[in-house]
Amino acid sequence: MAERVGNRAVIRRLAGWDRAIIALLVAFLVVAALTVDNFATGRNLSFLVLDLAPILLIALPMTLVVVTGEIDLSVASTLGLSSAVMGAMWQGGLPIETIIPLCLLLGLVLGAVNGLFVTVFGLPSLAVTIGTLALYRGLALVVLGDAAVAQFPGAYTSLVTGRTLGLPNLLLPLLVLSVVFAVVLHATPVGRSLFTMGAGVDAARFAGIRVARTKFWLYVLTGGVSALAGVLWTLRYASARADNGSGLELAVVAAVLLGGVSIFGGRGTLWGVVAGATLLAALQNALRLADVSTEALTVVTGLLLIVSVIAPNAAGAIRSALLRRRGGPTPPAAGEPSDPPPTTSPSVPSTSVRSS
Repeated sequence: MAERVGNRAVIRRLAGWDRAIIALLVAFLVVAALTVDNFATGRNLSFLVLDLAPILLIALPMTLVVVTGEIDLSVASTLGLSSAVMGAMWQGGLPIETIIPLCLLLGLVLGAVNGLFVTVFGLPSLAVTIGTLALYRGLALVVLGDAAVAQFPGAYTSLVTGRTLGLPNLLLPLLVLSVVFAVVLHATPVGRSLFTMGAGVDAARFAGIRVARTKFWLYVLTGGVSALAGVLWTLRYASARADNGSGLELAVVAAVLLGGVSIFGGRGTLWGVVAGATLLAALQNALRLADVSTEALTVVTGLLLIVSVIAPNAAGAIRSALLRRRGGPTPPAAGEPSDPPPTTSPSVPSTSVRSS
């Protein structure tokens, strides 16, 4: 009996999708370092971190949104609008110390607009954020047109693109933010409530979770972080354009799903998303070093997006089959919510139930 339980535990560890992605990331980094010229250099590490920064930054709050069963496809347009407004204000003579907080505030407002339509009016997040994807990008074109604004302060651009002690300056902030989001999602009541919402909104409401309010603030957070990514994008290239970040939403969604987060909500790990985002950025970086065209990179991103949806379901089916052969309980298939973590005792007084 003990041996059977041990076998089931081994199967779960080996079949976990997030662990498979981490292993795949390590294998890819080793192969790329050995086969792609200049991939393992310190200079290219800086470029890799700069490529990773906007994807991972936006993927962190996006993970929380998707865990609840929602999505935000307007993140790249929020980035672009933030960049356009930043360029327009810089062109108008405002100091950069004033511009950056205003851009972050703009991102919070744009996220609040998404949250308002989803939580107050009850509209589907997919439809809402597709609409704001077009709206925010159109506003960016209105603000800046097809012009490009350059000549941002060198102290700020070098802060983003520079290195300290041989390591990219953005590496430590990315690691710290990843740890913070991981702790929130996996080690706090807030994180448990997010998984509960993804597993079943009605059950979450009856457990006393303020579903609408929580989702609203998640959209606000996502908008603010997307605007921050827009600021970093602008300073990295020292150029503000209305089309900055075009198509980035595909890379972000691909990273989240590739990391093992269920598109239906209720399942996923933050470290899997970090590995998925890093794998995606490293793959794009290696292909650029191999002189692969931008169009091909888009194709690769699309293929990874499809794989990230199909592969976890296949892995879940394989794991279920292996466990059935050994007489163990069948885990939920990928895309089906697992049992939500307990948030209250079964006997919740009716007065404690909050509607959203």
